[in-house]
Amino acid sequence: MPIYEYRCESCGHQFEKMVKIGAEPPACPECAAADVRKLISASSFHLKGSGWYKDHYGLKSGSGSDSGGSSSGSKGDS
Repeated sequence: MPIYEYRCESCGHQFEKMVKIGAEPPACPECAAADVRKLISASSFHLKGSGWYKDHYGLKSGSGSDSGGSSSGSKGDS
């Protein structure tokens, strides 16, 4: 479930809450008012594991020094 940021229109309190996608906004924890607006905030995430652009996966190499390309050529000649 994603974490959303909310602001109460009655008292101005800002809070974060983990809510299902498409669910109704929760009541304010300070004043219990139902007039709560979802805020647009910057999200962040981190790609873990090998094979992402951080590890240069998918980038074209112009040098041609790949070991995979040279080994496949020598196998075909034998």
